[in-house]
This record gives sequence, C-alpha cells and structure tokens, in this order.
Amino acid sequence: MPRPVDPSPPAISAREAEVLALLGEFLSNAEIAARLFISVRTVESHVSSLLRKLEVPDRRALSRHAAEQNRDRPSSPAPVLPTPLTAFVGRVREREELAEAVKARREVTAVGPGGVGKTRLALTVAAQLAEAEGYFTDGVWFVDLVPVTDPARLAATVAAAVGVGEQPGRDIDESLLSTLADRRALLVLDNCEQVRDGVGPFLERLLGACPHLHVLVTSRARLLVPFEWVYPVPPLSREGGDASEAVSLFMERAAAVGLPPDPTVRGRVVALCERLDGMALAIELAAARWATLGLDGLTAGLSDQLRVLSGGPRAHDRHRSVRAALDWSHDLLDPADRALLRRVSAFVAPFTAEAAGEVAGYAPLTPESVADGLGRLAEQSLLTVVPSAHGTRYRALETIRQYGAERLAEADEFLNTRTRHADWCLAGAADLGTTDTGADWRARFDALAGDLRAALAWTATEPARPSEAHELALRLAELTFAANLLGEAQQRYEQAAELAVPVEAVSGDHPPAHVTTTPEGRSTSARAMPLEGAPDGGTDPGAPLGGGTAPRAACPDLSRIPVHAAADALRHAAGVAGCRRHGDDMYRLHLAAGEVARRGGDTAGAARDLAAAATVAYRFSSEFAELPSAAEATGVLGQARKLAGESDDLAAEAGVALAEAAVLADAFGAVQGGADNTAQETVAYAERAVDLARRAGDPVAESAALDALSGARTWAGESFAAADAARRRIDVLAAAPRTPASAHELTDALAMAAGTAVGVGDLPAARRWGARLAELPMLAEVGHYATSWLLVADAFAGNAQGVVAGGTRFLDAWEQSGRQRSFSLGPAAAAAAMIHGLRGDAETRARWLALVGEAGTESEYRYGYGAVFEAMHLLHQGDAEAALRRVAPEPEQVWKWVSWIWLHWYVALRAEAAVLAGHPEAEARIAAAREVVEGNPVASAQVERAAALRAGDVPGLLRVARDFEAAGCPYQAARTLVLAGGEHAKAGEEALAGLGFRVGVQGHFAG
Repeated sequence: MPRPVDPSPPAISAREAEVLALLGEFLSNAEIAARLFISVRTVESHVSSLLRKLEVPDRRALSRHAAEQNRDRPSSPAPVLPTPLTAFVGRVREREELAEAVKARREVTAVGPGGVGKTRLALTVAAQLAEAEGYFTDGVWFVDLVPVTDPARLAATVAAAVGVGEQPGRDIDESLLSTLADRRALLVLDNCEQVRDGVGPFLERLLGACPHLHVLVTSRARLLVPFEWVYPVPPLSREGGDASEAVSLFMERAAAVGLPPDPTVRGRVVALCERLDGMALAIELAAARWATLGLDGLTAGLSDQLRVLSGGPRAHDRHRSVRAALDWSHDLLDPADRALLRRVSAFVAPFTAEAAGEVAGYAPLTPESVADGLGRLAEQSLLTVVPSAHGTRYRALETIRQYGAERLAEADEFLNTRTRHADWCLAGAADLGTTDTGADWRARFDALAGDLRAALAWTATEPARPSEAHELALRLAELTFAANLLGEAQQRYEQAAELAVPVEAVSGDHPPAHVTTTPEGRSTSARAMPLEGAPDGGTDPGAPLGGGTAPRAACPDLSRIPVHAAADALRHAAGVAGCRRHGDDMYRLHLAAGEVARRGGDTAGAARDLAAAATVAYRFSSEFAELPSAAEATGVLGQARKLAGESDDLAAEAGVALAEAAVLADAFGAVQGGADNTAQETVAYAERAVDLARRAGDPVAESAALDALSGARTWAGESFAAADAARRRIDVLAAAPRTPASAHELTDALAMAAGTAVGVGDLPAARRWGARLAELPMLAEVGHYATSWLLVADAFAGNAQGVVAGGTRFLDAWEQSGRQRSFSLGPAAAAAAMIHGLRGDAETRARWLALVGEAGTESEYRYGYGAVFEAMHLLHQGDAEAALRRVAPEPEQVWKWVSWIWLHWYVALRAEAAVLAGHPEAEARIAAAREVVEGNPVASAQVERAAALRAGDVPGLLRVARDFEAAGCPYQAARTLVLAGGEHAKAGEEALAGLGFRVGVQGHFAG
C-alpha cells in the first residue's frame, strides 16, 4: 500500500488520503476496495467527497492530481504480501491490539485453532504496519510455511521469500542473518505448527543476529520459547446480534456465491454463526453452500455434527469448531468425493487434475472421474482453484489437508496413496529433466519441489522403501542443482548417499571447520596457500608422496553397500561443494567416497576419489576454512597411488598424476625451484597428467590437469603457454556433460582464462571470458567472484565508467557474501583503487585500498599487483621517481609475486619509469622488457613508448598511440598523446577528460 499523500486541503481525512494515493496509481474502485479492505460503495463515497473538496471536474483529473503528488514523495519498500481476493471483515479490536503488540515486541505469536482466521488477521495487520511511519521502513515479508515439512528447510524457505540467494563460503542460515542484520523489517511466518520445534531455535538465532527485526508468527500452538509474546486470536465477535462480525462475514461471503440472503433471515444467521463458534473457516464453508442448500439445509446438516463433536473425546479442544465444520462438509459429500478429498491430501502444493488422477484415481475412483470430483470439491470450498500458466491447479487449505490425511489413515489408504504420490513425484522429476532449465522449467520445478520434498521425507522413514527414498533424494539433488539451489543440492546428494549406506560411513570424523588466517609466505600461483605443517614448508617436490596419516573418514563394515550409488552421490556432493567454494566439504566428501568405494571393492574408484581429495587440498587451498596438514594430504595421495597400482586403471592413474602435478606445482610456487625440482620438471609432470586424462576420456580431469600445466608454465616464465593452457580448458569442457564437477571446473576455467588473458595483454579476450563467468546463473549471487576479472581488464584498458559501475555491483555482492576472502578480490580492489586515483577521487581510492588488506598478504600487494597498479597511478600523476621506487626490485627478486599475471605489466612499467625518471639503466631495462613482453600488444606498446620517449621520437609516440587504440586501451593512447607534448598534448588531455580522468601527466616534450 503506498504512503498516503499529504491531505490538501486539511479537511481531507486519513482514509480519503489513502484513497487519493491509490487513485494516483490509476486503480479502479474495486481494486482500491480490495487494497484497503473496504467496500466498493465506501470507495465511491470517498471519491465523491474528494472531487468536491479538491474542486476537480472529474475522476480522471483527480487521478492525475494524485499521481503528481505521489511522484513527489519517497515511499518505503512495498510490502511483500499476498493480495487478498476478498474483503476483510471486522476484527477492529484485534487489529489494533495485535499491531501494537508487534510494534512493541520482537516476537509475537498469534495462536488459535485452525480456521479461526489467524492468517487473514496477520496479513491485514502486516499491511497496516507496512504503512506505519517510522517502523518497518526496510520491508514487510510474508512466508507461508505450509509446504515445509522439514525444520531444516526453514531458513531456505524464509530466504527465498526475502530474496536471499546462496552465497559461497556460508550456508543459507548465515546468508539470511547477514542480509537481515541491519534491517528494520517485519517478517510474518504463517502456519508454523507443523515445524514448531524448528521455528523456536531458528527465531532465536534470527532475532539475536538482527536487532531491528520483528516477527509475527501464526500457529495453532505456542512456540514455548522464553522470548515469545502470545496473542490469542479469538473467534469472530458475535456481540451485536445480526450486526456482529460473524454475521457480516457470512452475509458477505454468501452474497459472493449467488443471491444475497434476504435481510429478514439475519436473525437465523446469527444462530447459525453461534453454532459455528464464530470460526471464520467454518462460516465461510457454510456460506459457500448457501446458494444450493439455503439456511434450512445448512442448519439441518450442521446440527448433529456440532452436538457429536463439541467437547467430545474424538478431538483436541483446539480442533473442535473447525473439525465440526469440516466433518459437516465431509458428510455432505458422496463416497467418491470423500475418497478424493482424503487422497488429494497427499499433495502439499497446488496440483493439476491429471496429477490427482494418477495419485487418487484408484478404486472406487477412476482417473477419468477425478476431474469432475475436483470441481465439486472446489464448489464446496474444500479446494481452492489456483489459475496458473500451465492450467488450472487445485489446493487444499492446510487445515483441510490435515483433515483429509486423518481420514486417509482411517480408511486404511495411507500407504497406497503415499506410495502412488511418491511414484508420481519420481515420474514428474524424470519428466522435468535437467537439460533445458529456462524460465518455464523453473516454474515447473517450483510447482513440483514441495511435493518431492514431502515424498522424500515420508519414504526416508519407511524401511521397506530404501530404493525409492534414495532415488527421490538423487532426483531432488539433480533438480535443485539445476535450479541453482546449491546448498540444498549438496544436502540432497549427501542424503542420497546416507540412504544407501549408514550415515557414519559417509560423515567421517572431520572436526567442525573454523576460519583460520592465511599463513604468510603462501604461494601466489592461481591457488593460494601451501599446506600447513608441510615438511620444509611443503617445498620438496622430489620427496616421496606416500606415507602420512590415514584419511579422516573412517567406515564400518560396508560389505553390502550399493557402492556405485553411494560413492557417485558423494562425488556429486563434492562437486556441488566446489561450486559453493567450500574446500573443506570437497575434501571430506572425496575422502568419504573413496572409503565407500574401497570397502565395496571398487579399487579404481577409491584411487580416483583419494587422489581427488589430495588434489583439492593443494589446488583449492584458499577455499578451506581449515586445511588438512601436509602429512595428511600426502598420506592420502600415497594411498591413492597404491590403490591405483593395484587396479591397473587408466583413469585412476590419471587422477594420481593430477594430484602429483598439483602438489609439485604448489611446492615449486612456494620456493623457487624447490630442492631437487626445476620448473621444466614441474611442467613435465603436468603434461603427463594432461596426457593420461585425455587418454582416459575424462574432460573434467583433463581440464584440471591443464590448470596444473598453466600454473607450471607461469613458474617457468612462459606466460603465453600458460594462457593457452587456460583457454584449452574451456574447449575441453565444452564436450563434458553438465555435472556438479564439470560446472565447478568451468567456473574455475573461465576465471583462469580471463586472468591469464589479462596477463598476456589480450584484454578483449579477458572481458569475453569474464563476461561469460559473470553470466553463469550459478554465480548470480557471487557477483564479486564472477566480476573480479572484468574489473581488472577494464582497469588496464582505462574503462573508468565500466570500473565505477562494476565496482558498485562488486561491493554489493561481496557484502552479501559476508565479505568472503578470495585470491581474485585483492587485484580487483587494487584495480578499482587505481582507476579512482586516475579520476582524482582520493577518498574512494582509499576505501578500495582498505579492502585489499582483507584479501591476501602484504607481500602480494607490495610486490605483485599492488606494485603494478600503484606505479600506473604514480606515473599518471607525473611522479616518475615514486613509480620507479615502487617497481625497484628486479623481477627475479620478487618473481613469485609477479610471474603469473603481473610480470609483463611489471617489467614494462619498470622500463617506462626508468626513462621518465632518467635512470641510468633505462636502456637495459627497455631491452630486457622487450624480450619478456614480446607478443603482448599492450605491454609491448608500453615498452615501445618508453623507447620513443628516451629517443625523443614524437612520430614513434604517435605510432604507439595508435597501437594502444588497436589493443583496446584508449586511456594509454590518450596518455601517450599527452606525453608527446606540443599540439598533441591538448588532444590527449581532451581524450583523458572524455574518459573521466583528471589530467595529471605532463607533456614530455615541448613540441
């Protein structure tokens, strides 16, 4: 509801102001009535009054007047609340009391029996509070917990309603807490009774972390937590006789289904509402039958049921009134419709007639008779019709669905119906598939997901149905992964494995992860740190890789395990963990898969899994919260090597070779050359891994081996070969089927391709790969990771506009991720700082530089990317001496910080700074740099600019400016013109200003 405009003249009432504001949205009288919960006739009266008071000629002019006032006023976030389809009747006192309670207290539970009207009251109060000045300025959200059967899904369900997505490095609970931490907002949790035991602990965490958040809960029972304030929702007031709230509700609803009741019968309606105990649901069900049964029929049909159930032993007190209404409605059905009502209670989400036919269409029903029966149930308000893009769907209110489930058990049809429902879910999941996942697919998945989860929850507790439970978990894992619900996908894959093997067989004894500080002196190849506790710092590539401690996952006797099903599920779970950038989970799950495979006699599979665990420990070490020791990881690798030798399997041999290459590449990166290993020997190990993976026909393993090769090439100083290996990964993965492992590998491949393209000056390619990375739906909530290389590429090109806009998105996504550490964060932040420095925005530059320290070590910034970006900034300011000091160390002195992406830029800047500062070794530096950067279009142009500046070659500078333009670097082209001086300097200064930069360089020549 929009914020009302200021009444003008003052005689306009508050309600008229609300009507006027909605007229400014060009709503009809009926739409305004539904929004404000008043009658159409009342709206018409307010419109007439406004026409008179504002002295406007007609309704169109009145709407234009209101629209102009609305545009001049800021509004609070629109409440995320369902739009009521019927008017809200009565409850004036309850609305006021509950609204005041919610404003004054952090958690309020509106309790009462099913059907008393808790949901409509909560929605009305929430809509009212959304417009209250100074309260819930950051939003009001409504979360329906009806489909939730597993308390573990509470956070995910609330997050989906609030709009919080999966964030790498943290679970959905942490993501939700982070998003709501500072929000002044109201959260309405509806229908909590079926997950009451989970709601209390969930709210305790939520409210403790979010001091400005208020929660309104509706439930049949109290949560029984100390911070709860309970508001009992009474039945509709019957005071006032034929003018009571209960009678008004009956008359309004009865009029909606046919001929309105004659006013002369209102007295008898009072008696009927008294018999229904003022329960809103019971009254509405009775009113729905008014047109066909009339008052006599309603009274006769209800009388016996009320007398039998009121206070009797067949129901709890909180069920009496609603059960009376439902029993009455149930007894009016013919036997076939009764069977249909109880059988469709298996569905937790809206369902189609076809789905109901498959689940409920057995004797005495047939699939063909179900559709007609659904129509009759909908006419009697026992089902709600839900139009959708895929046809009509039906839904039972939760109270009615629970009632149907009880009747299902009484009829001894529970097992048969739930089995058919589980089979329908499996068929639906198979039909849905995971190949085409567009918008239509997502809508179909959302329609099926709630029932899949419910079917899984049931079958998982049925000892006689382990295969169905395992398949449901596996299908749900595949679908949630395709839907980019990565946290649930990992959970479901692990659940599938647990349903195939004992839980202790896959959980292991890995201690809880905790955040640790990155050790100083870590490797700065594409991966971060060497393993903690490695002998001699983990830098002896020639040492044997066997031995060490046993894996963390210990398993009991699993001789009768379905090995492939369990191990494959664990491998997929590890792949999802990789997509989430949870290194600890990747390592744990690969170990568990290896142990399950080994105990089941799959020696080759066990070798591959253990080798994968060892590879993860080195290759993705920056994504661990707690790294395994080097002794442990190398011990795992030793076991993998032994098992691979026993299996004589090419894929296992390839996996071991990859692990060895990853270990050696990391060890070589930690200390140049290692003890007995050279860079070329490390390259040879990686090339062997690539060859074996290719021969084994495993594109994911081949891509991983190419990554090791790319890293080895960088240490060997072969930048172009490293970039080529990174690009080859993308080609290799193009033919790979989409699995969690291949999806994880592709995200890494795109990031590495973008980074190495920057390193060799191919900025268009860097932007191309970076854009592909940013467009991956799986990374939609990880914008800082997905866009980091775009920032770096744009910074080198001098695209200030792109860096400023991209930097805003980058920071927002990084904050949402919980300020996650990443090896790509530092360069991106330093690049953005450099651009803001060129723009003359010192304050913003300082803020970006402050972020750099949260990404890596001082050495990385001091001698690597920081030296490059700071030198560029200093040269732009004309401070060549300071720039020269910034890149003073010879590349060989700081080689491990600059040998990856930054080497070409580093040596080119050293040459230019030396020339501009008049350094005596300028000529030698130019010559050395030419040899290193040959083939890099941007860095080569920088070196040639330095040579032209030293020689006083203005025509040469103009040629360099054109080379920069051709390489996609307009900033460097403009700067070259300024350095050329004379008439060219003015053109260069204008170009720099056009790019958004403050002119800081000075012309190097007078003419």
